[in-house]
Amino acid sequence: MWDASKCNLCGDCLVNCRYASYDRDRAIAEIKLLMEGKDAEILSKCTTCIACSDYCPTGADPSNLIFKMQEKIGTCPIVVVGKPLREELVRALEGREDPRQLIPGTPDKPALSLDAFRFDYFPEGTFDSQLFKGMTIVRGGQYVSLVGYVHMGGESFVEKYGQRVLDKLARLGKDIVYIHNEGFVLAHVEAKEYGFKVPFKYMHLFEYLRNYLRAHKKNITKLGKKIAYQANCATRLIHEYDAFLDEVFELVGVERPNRKYERLNAVCCTAPLIYVNRELAVDIQKKNFEDAIACGADAIITSCPFCNRVLGRPSLQFNLPNIFITDLCRIALGEKPWPEGSR
Repeated sequence: MWDASKCNLCGDCLVNCRYASYDRDRAIAEIKLLMEGKDAEILSKCTTCIACSDYCPTGADPSNLIFKMQEKIGTCPIVVVGKPLREELVRALEGREDPRQLIPGTPDKPALSLDAFRFDYFPEGTFDSQLFKGMTIVRGGQYVSLVGYVHMGGESFVEKYGQRVLDKLARLGKDIVYIHNEGFVLAHVEAKEYGFKVPFKYMHLFEYLRNYLRAHKKNITKLGKKIAYQANCATRLIHEYDAFLDEVFELVGVERPNRKYERLNAVCCTAPLIYVNRELAVDIQKKNFEDAIACGADAIITSCPFCNRVLGRPSLQFNLPNIFITDLCRIALGEKPWPEGSR
């Protein structure tokens, strides 16, 4: 959450932004405008990737300030394009659209929350996998994480509806495993900032997969591949969970080589940009895949359904498989083959 008292106007947040190209004086001027509640060019240039908060040396969280001002001013492309989706979300939260879908599991197993993502947003066979055997699977607009709506001009939705979503999940009467980073961030990060109650135990997908693979080591065939990881934007809010992902990679026998667009320097998958600046989106995708190939990667791994879908086209174009994190585990467990005709 934005904390003006921590901002020393160093300008690092926007100087390092790869989408704005500001020098330090211009970066500081832009932040000053936002702090004064005024419009600024960065509101239209921002891709909502959250990187600027990573670049901030004092923890002021400038991305949150930008998101608040994007919603307040209301004229930047992401806010304009996102209006129908925001309206759809409100209808879903009120139970007038996108009703709950639930696959019941066994009483002793947790529930896997898909957020509002449809089943067909995930690779075929995901929920028949041994990874999730016996778990209750739930999805629907009433369970949407809300955190992701900063990509559509809905920064205020977390504060308005966050407790409602958490209460809906609590009514399942189960521990929750979040398959999407942004659902986890609502419970683990935003709930603390806004004072929400989280009346259930919860776990991030990376930790769950790590635990499962540890318990089933005898079933794993080491893959012996190099992979590039496409970080979901919300992972910037939970850096400590990258350690679980690294252990997942180690358990399945893949190497995560160093590359330019990795960790702090990771680039946006371009989902927020596709409908507002397609030329820039395609350019970012090109640089991302060329960088992955240059480091010797055999595949690019995604952990967000949107990232997975958006990177499908460049995956074919550059002949570099785009593999969802759960499928990487399924391949190592012998449920699926490595993609044919790939590296």
